Amino acid sequence: MSERLPEVKFHSYTLLDGSEQVLVQKVGDGSIIKRFDKTPIPQKLTDVVCPHFLELKWAYGCPYDCAWCFLKGTLRLLSTGTKPIVKDYCKIQKHLESFFENDGHSRELLNTGELADSLMTESTNKPFSRFVIPLFEEQEQHKVLFLTKSTIIKNLLKMKNHSQVIVSFSLNAPSVARKWERAPSVEKRLEAAKLLNEAGYETRIRIDPIVPVENWQKQYLSIIDSIFRKFVPERITLGSLRGLQSTINNARDKSWTIFMTETSNWGKKIAFNTRFLIYKTVLEYLRSKYNYSRVALCKETIEMWTKLGMDYKSIQCNCLP
Repeated sequence: MSERLPEVKFHSYTLLDGSEQVLVQKVGDGSIIKRFDKTPIPQKLTDVVCPHFLELKWAYGCPYDCAWCFLKGTLRLLSTGTKPIVKDYCKIQKHLESFFENDGHSRELLNTGELADSLMTESTNKPFSRFVIPLFEEQEQHKVLFLTKSTIIKNLLKMKNHSQVIVSFSLNAPSVARKWERAPSVEKRLEAAKLLNEAGYETRIRIDPIVPVENWQKQYLSIIDSIFRKFVPERITLGSLRGLQSTINNARDKSWTIFMTETSNWGKKIAFNTRFLIYKTVLEYLRSKYNYSRVALCKETIEMWTKLGMDYKSIQCNCLP
C-alpha cells in the first residue's frame, strides 16, 4: 500500500488589486511548501508592497556571509545559525507530488531561495537542481525559481529539459559587493547568468540591496550596462537597503546600518527621498538607453510606487510567475 500524500490546504486571500482568490496555503504541516504571507496587504502609504508567493523550503542557511543577510535574524534561534541544512529529499518529493495533484487552478512559482541559496548544494553528491528540476518537468502548470549568488551552474547546463525553471541572480555594484557580500564576484555571477540564458533558461536579475555609497549613480548605472552587455533579463527587480531589527541585532558587521534612517512595517529603510532618487535614476536609464520597462520594486512602500508612477497592484516581481 502506497504512503498517503500530505494534504493540500487552501485559503482565501485578498490580492493586491483587492480581489479575492482561493490559493494553496500550505502542503501538510507547511514545513516544505507554504505561502509567504507575512507581509499584510498594504493600506497606508508607508506600508510595503510584497505579494504572497509560495516557498519551497527545501533547505535553510547559506554558505555565504553577507553582512545584511536577513537569515541572521530569521535563523537566530537555531544552534546551526546560517550553516546550510538540507531537508529530506523523499519528504520534499512527497509534498511536491501532493501539490501537483491538488493544486487548484492557479499557476504558481515556487521560490527555493527565500531561506537558502538555491544553488548551495551543486558541488555535493546530491545537488538540489538534479533532484527537483525533473519533478517540475513532469508537469506544465507550475515553475520553480532558483535565486542565487552562486556561480556553480554545471548541473543546470547539463539539463536537457528545463522549461519549468527560472533562475534569478542577485547582483550589486562591485564595490558594494566586495565590502559587504561574502559571495562570488559580481562579474562571475553575471557570466553564469549569461551562460544559463544562452542555454535557454528564463533568467532574471535582482539588484538588491542598492546602497547609496559615494558615487552610487555611476556604479549602479555601470552594473546595468554590464548586464545588458551579457544578455537581456526576463525581468529586473530593484530593492534598496533595508533591515528588520532582528537582522540588525544579529549582524556582526553593522557598518551598513548607517544608511537607514526611516522605518516601515518591514524594518528600517534608507530615507525616502534618497530611495526615490535611486529608483528614478535607474528606471529612467533603463528606459532611455535600453527601452526596458520590465521592472518591479522589492518590499517598497505604496508611497514610493505612486511617486514613481508605477502600479503596484499589477506588480511583476522576482517571486511571481
